[in-house]
Amino acid sequence: MRKLIFLLIMVITPLIGCSTTDETPPIITEPTSRNFNYLALGDSYTIGQNVCETCRFPEQLKDSLKNYLPSSDNIFVKVVAQTGWTTTNLKNAITNENLQAQYDLVTLLIGVNNQYQNRPFSLYETEFPELLQTAITLAKGDKNRVIVVSIPDYAFTPFGQGSSNPETISNQLDQYNLFAKNHAESLEIKFVNITDITRDGLNNPQLVASDNLHPSELAYSKFVERLLPVARAKLGI
Repeated sequence: MRKLIFLLIMVITPLIGCSTTDETPPIITEPTSRNFNYLALGDSYTIGQNVCETCRFPEQLKDSLKNYLPSSDNIFVKVVAQTGWTTTNLKNAITNENLQAQYDLVTLLIGVNNQYQNRPFSLYETEFPELLQTAITLAKGDKNRVIVVSIPDYAFTPFGQGSSNPETISNQLDQYNLFAKNHAESLEIKFVNITDITRDGLNNPQLVASDNLHPSELAYSKFVERLLPVARAKLGI
């Protein structure tokens, strides 16, 4: 009898031991922060002539995008743009900047000074595609990270109205924008039209900066309303 009880104890004991396990507590890790790099290529409309640094559209776009990101994530903006730059100036500046192919988002808005300085349209036909290809390269070689922005129409400003023929300005800028749109879309690159916003500048003077020529902070905020959903899709946020 004693032997039977001993055998029962030997069988039951390991079963009881198996009923309780020492589970390793889960490892709680902090969320990994993400850094997004945004490159804005252009001229006065990108640098934000006559508005504050945070008022220009690349900065407003950055701030709007941050609203959709966790506080641990960051967006860094690099602006390569100057008032008066043509496509040639922008090409040279990009070369001098020695930029790396590290950008998650690239916007390209260029051409108004080619028109204003009466450069041959054929120059734009040659250099805009080159600039767009450079933008793709800088966007980690991914064309889906690139946005082409249409050229604003300065004919609908007090400065433009003071020119000899505002209608000619608009017609010529239509030609530039049509070429940029067709070329971008031929490469399946998103083209965002903001020109119509600036064509309300005479009806709504608040869209024009105090120099009577460039877009105001309000105008840039309207640009961003159109750019934001496109940029979010490209960044996956």
